Amino acid sequence: MLFDLKISSNKTDFYKKNNSLLIKFFVEENNLENEYSEFLEKQSLTSNTGLLKSFLTKDKKEISFTNVVSKPDLFILKKVFVDNKFDIDIFRDFLSKTIIDLKDNEIENIEIQIPSFLIFKDIFCNEAYYYQTFVEGILLGNYNFDKYKTDKKKLKKLAINFSSDNDAILKATIIVAENLLKAVYLARDLSNEPAITLTPAELVKVTKTFLSKVGVSVTSFNKAELKKRKMNAILAVAEGSANPPFLLKMHYKPKGKVSKIIALVGKGVTYDSGGYSIKPTDGMIEMNGDMSGAATVIGTIYAAALNKLPIEIIGIVPAVENMISGGAYKPGDIIATASGKTIEVKNTDAEGRLVLADALEFASKQKPDEIIDFATLTGAIVVALGEFTSGLFTKNDKIAEALNISGNKTFERVWRMPFWDDFKKQLDSDTADISNLGSRWGGAITAAKFLEQFVDEKIPYAHIDLAGPALKHKFRSYTEKFNTGYGVRLMFDYLKNK
Repeated sequence: MLFDLKISSNKTDFYKKNNSLLIKFFVEENNLENEYSEFLEKQSLTSNTGLLKSFLTKDKKEISFTNVVSKPDLFILKKVFVDNKFDIDIFRDFLSKTIIDLKDNEIENIEIQIPSFLIFKDIFCNEAYYYQTFVEGILLGNYNFDKYKTDKKKLKKLAINFSSDNDAILKATIIVAENLLKAVYLARDLSNEPAITLTPAELVKVTKTFLSKVGVSVTSFNKAELKKRKMNAILAVAEGSANPPFLLKMHYKPKGKVSKIIALVGKGVTYDSGGYSIKPTDGMIEMNGDMSGAATVIGTIYAAALNKLPIEIIGIVPAVENMISGGAYKPGDIIATASGKTIEVKNTDAEGRLVLADALEFASKQKPDEIIDFATLTGAIVVALGEFTSGLFTKNDKIAEALNISGNKTFERVWRMPFWDDFKKQLDSDTADISNLGSRWGGAITAAKFLEQFVDEKIPYAHIDLAGPALKHKFRSYTEKFNTGYGVRLMFDYLKNK
């Protein structure tokens, strides 16, 4: 982390302490000049200072300045425009960037004055979530993966106080957001961990350590158990690695009656060399993050347990490495899966769909009300949608609509892709029931159609290809430097509204 944070919501002049910062938002649709004058008067600031006056000009969106007269020591003033260009992520991203920018500053106390929810009631779904975006911004910006840095300094303490119109809602929201971001941090740590340390066995160990503490049942199937269950697709992908495979099952069952049972399945390829269809070096560098789908599932279940969501969740993660050796599987191999279907391997770098085939068949046997899987599955989806949007594949309109709403709300956005059966023909094989690769056209769609073949057709199903947003990208301040933990906030919101 960048700071040792303590977040509060108290009606005090928090910013009058030493080494303090006050962050104030001015909403452009209000009478800005009057609001600004009142602010200057309250803070005993002079309105004739050129810097302060410049804030009233049309082009000036933000200023920060040091106060040499009294407290606080530092001010950051930010204009917010409520118009058709308004970005629902504005507060989250701004506060994330602010925390990142303060990492070398001596500030010890920050007061953040949240504008009235009434101004934004037509934009945000409710007051609690409006406040949550502020808290999330601070916590997302505070994330740092410096585990392997040798020159680390002791974390500086930073106290942050939010003030708002509704202290009771804000206090409750801080608790929910802090629990949620603990889960996002876990997902991010897992996906940023190098493959040399996060082997399949270590992924199982870490998952058991975290989830068992919050009442989640965690079991794992080793190689011998996978053979008994005829999970030959998982075994084939793992065969080239010295690190044995596992299938991880997590079961979160809250107290009391539950309305639904949701199965979440995540691709847990802890490293992907491409196998004999080997990747170029540049394509391998980020492949420790090829288990980001698994991180999403683990993080989502952790968030649900911490916040005691009243919904039953079954998590399934096939954990493997896709490596090369004399025993590794090869293009041209035919694999008999646990479902009984056979697969012709046309490309060993299309391994994620192979391990998910056995995992989805196993998830179907749990008889959930719906199945959603998450995978860094294809580069094709990044070509289609860019780095910051995941592809959503489903025939179920209700699931699609709910995920779209949660995606827009959390800014972990999804885009529904074609999922027509016409694409299935591209997976025809002369030697097996199905091939693991279609043509170069619509690669993300044919990958999704492949997965669908291993799901019980009676169970509503969705596949989320998060190959773009799960890995670091320069879209938001909180996604730039490290793999993102994408999908945990999305799914927590989705499940909370079931």
